[in-house]
Amino acid sequence: MKLKKGIALLLALVVLVCTLAACGGKKDTENSDLDTENSNLDTENSDLAYIKDKGTLVIGITDYAPMNYKEKGSTEWTGFDTEYARLVAEKLGVKAEFIVIEWDNKYTELDSKAIDCAWNGMTITEESKLNASVTNPYVKNAQVVVMAKDKLDAYPTAESMKDLQFAVENGSAGAKAAEEAGFTKVTKVADQSATLMEVSSGAADACIIDITMANAMTGEGTSYANYGYKLELTSEEYGIACRKGSDLTEEINKITAELMQDGTMDKLAEKYQLTLIK
Repeated sequence: MKLKKGIALLLALVVLVCTLAACGGKKDTENSDLDTENSNLDTENSDLAYIKDKGTLVIGITDYAPMNYKEKGSTEWTGFDTEYARLVAEKLGVKAEFIVIEWDNKYTELDSKAIDCAWNGMTITEESKLNASVTNPYVKNAQVVVMAKDKLDAYPTAESMKDLQFAVENGSAGAKAAEEAGFTKVTKVADQSATLMEVSSGAADACIIDITMANAMTGEGTSYANYGYKLELTSEEYGIACRKGSDLTEEINKITAELMQDGTMDKLAEKYQLTLIK
């Protein structure tokens, strides 16, 4: 009888242990599922969490010196915005990935998550603030009319240029400046580099581009040594476009403030001959 009672007690203990283990395992599984669900929810609600989770900051650009461009014979992107973006990505703990886009489609690319930000000397406009979440301005800019140097004195004002054929980048501040100036003979091309090609080939009399690019790409020592500018049509500021409502915007602002404070941005601006907004 004692033996039977002992066996019964032992069996009862085994059943109890197994039951507790099963309950504990179920609880752990439920907690794990809950953690995964919360993680997915955080990623869905936070653009920053989404970017950190995938490990890359995908940046939409065009070929635009001195902001994002490739040195002759190089396959690597360089430039003020390229270096700036890599510094921010490093602070975020992710890799910067650069993708060439049609600039006029930048908001669509953002919304579809084909890119995480448009970072290419983007002029801050009412349109950009309506369609994206835009960072604080960081560089001063202007839209200038570039043409052959020997023609500059003949066209001192926008009014005197009314009959000229212009080239502008589609969807750019230059295109908007041409419209506001009342220029009607306008060819829209893929990027600002192409506008200079239009002028040098004779397809256009002049182009409207950012002063930052004009300083880098025209004049003595450049491929467009016989071209220059005198007339500034607008003055403006550069910002970075993130998705509408993105928490990445404030994080970029925070990191930029740190880079301004420690002098990193000053060194970059001096290297690429740009004027910072502080």
